[in-house]
Amino acid sequence: MSLPQNLDQFATLVDIIARLRASDGCPWDRKQTHASLRENLLEECYEVLETLDKGDSDRLCDELGDLLMQVVLHTRIATEAGEFELGDVLSGINTKLIRRHPHIFGSLELKDAEEVALNWEALKKKERNADASILGSVPKNMPALTYSQSMQRRVAQDGFDWEDDRDVVNKLAEEVKELKQADTEEQKALEFGDLVFTLANIARREGIDLESALREANQRFYQRFTYMERVCRQRGLNLGGLSSGEKKALWEEAKKAYG
Repeated sequence: MSLPQNLDQFATLVDIIARLRASDGCPWDRKQTHASLRENLLEECYEVLETLDKGDSDRLCDELGDLLMQVVLHTRIATEAGEFELGDVLSGINTKLIRRHPHIFGSLELKDAEEVALNWEALKKKERNADASILGSVPKNMPALTYSQSMQRRVAQDGFDWEDDRDVVNKLAEEVKELKQADTEEQKALEFGDLVFTLANIARREGIDLESALREANQRFYQRFTYMERVCRQRGLNLGGLSSGEKKALWEEAKKAYG
């Protein structure tokens, strides 16, 4: 079989995936199902997020291609099962985008991004069944921090929110107090969950994506700690054998190196 041509065309990717899934195609690709690809899809999403965090546009281009491949592969599996086809996917998202942007494709006037976001949620609410919860469409498999912020954002847009930032900060202090007073491991876990939930609420109100903020904090810690390890090797030191003061001084040195 000749090599695929027009490698910059979406149709070529669709043809390649179809060829891989054919009866004489790739054994691995033919074996895959929606379920078996769940972890692959999730991994590709996280790799895209990592490139966004690093601002690596070259790698972002590559990772978006991997993510797009997952979309086409899932669609191909669905097509083979008679569930839906690529045209249905495209028609669905195009129709949704037009419907949810009446200020672009209609006569509705909205003055800023905040009004657009509010109208978006209002349109989504109209699309739901009358007896459906506004939280029902929030994916439960999302990372816990993201899920928490998504739920809080939904209910806030429906009017269930703190009136003042100070009230949330007071709630945080209350949760810290309750954590200190917890006696059992079960109570501590419960109170700690409430504490993190409140932190997620504060982050949402401040416009902070808590998941991204924590990923960045994790990366800073990784850079600083590996710097300490590297410096200790260079200086012939045992990191674990350093005194508290020496570890603190080395940590401060690492912070200066990586911010």
